[in-house]
Amino acid sequence: MAENNKELDRVMFSYSSVNNGFEEENRVLRETVGQLKTELDRYRQPALMVCEVTDVMGDHAIIRVPNGNQFYVNVASDVKGMKPGDLVLCEQKNLTVVRLVDVSRRFDVEKYVIIEKPKITWEDVGGLDKQRLEIQEVVELPLKKPELFRKVGIQPPKGILLYGPPGTGKTLLAKAVANSTKSTFIEVVGSELVQKFIGEGAKLVKEIFELAKKKAPSIIFIDELDAIAATRMDVGTSGEREVQRTFMQLLAEIDGFKHLGNVKIVGCTNRRDILDPAVTRPGRLDRLIHVDLPNVDGLREIFKIHTREMTLEKKVDVDRLLKLMEGFSGAEVKAACTEAGYFAIRGNRITVTQKDLVDAISKVRLAQEQEGNDYLRMFG
Repeated sequence: MAENNKELDRVMFSYSSVNNGFEEENRVLRETVGQLKTELDRYRQPALMVCEVTDVMGDHAIIRVPNGNQFYVNVASDVKGMKPGDLVLCEQKNLTVVRLVDVSRRFDVEKYVIIEKPKITWEDVGGLDKQRLEIQEVVELPLKKPELFRKVGIQPPKGILLYGPPGTGKTLLAKAVANSTKSTFIEVVGSELVQKFIGEGAKLVKEIFELAKKKAPSIIFIDELDAIAATRMDVGTSGEREVQRTFMQLLAEIDGFKHLGNVKIVGCTNRRDILDPAVTRPGRLDRLIHVDLPNVDGLREIFKIHTREMTLEKKVDVDRLLKLMEGFSGAEVKAACTEAGYFAIRGNRITVTQKDLVDAISKVRLAQEQEGNDYLRMFG
């Protein structure tokens, strides 16, 4: 009898294990079928059309579809806060407005934003004490101590223009001040503001400034400003006229009816001589800061910054090296230090010698002479 009971228990345990296995398999199959059904329903959903609102009339609106036609349509009850100029999603059959679209998503302007503040600090900037003081007065002080300007009764400048030869540290200055003010750093290249279709570049400029105000305090850094801010001409191609439209929108955003608040503009160019006077007049980028080639003391600071992580031999004659680097920009000093490191690597060494540095300076100097110095005359 006891043996029969054991056999029965064994059979029941085996049946229970098989039953649990079937239940687990059924659960996995049900989840798979549910996922496939959800995916199939998603494929069956009709596409929505992106339209622009031109006017709002209660629970109705006038929208403009991508081909330019306008329609008087209904607005879903859950769509709140819609205003002219907004982007909306509409059903393709009856064009009912069903959802608002964040305006900054039209051109994906977030790709210009460095969410994490730049890691460049003032300690990484050498030989630019005068320029550092000016940019701190115009950009850093108003963002950190706005009450000081209210008490004095003056309005701080809206932006600055950094100009000078290439490689002198203009971008470093902008990143350092963004780091010191804990501001959102929006970096834009002037050529990126020129779009393919008429009016698109102007809208992109508008959206960048709206994003900057939304993420204030913020700094808009426009590199190669001369790409869109060159002197306007009476004649030109349709492409040049579109660049001028984008430029005029930039001027309107800098000095328009709405105050920029905690938004500062930092323009950067190598060609101040071709800039339109409208962008550098008082009220716009009226603080002009010339970032020139460093002097001997500046070269010493820059050389110290770029060699602080390098292993130099003890008998390095810095004064002799500075004489050899006379006329170098900050970028060329960095290039010479990098080349010296390569000379050490080729010699299977981790210590950079005086000869490595002298040879590196000679190599950079040779490249500079081959380019010629005629181009330096255009930088003011």
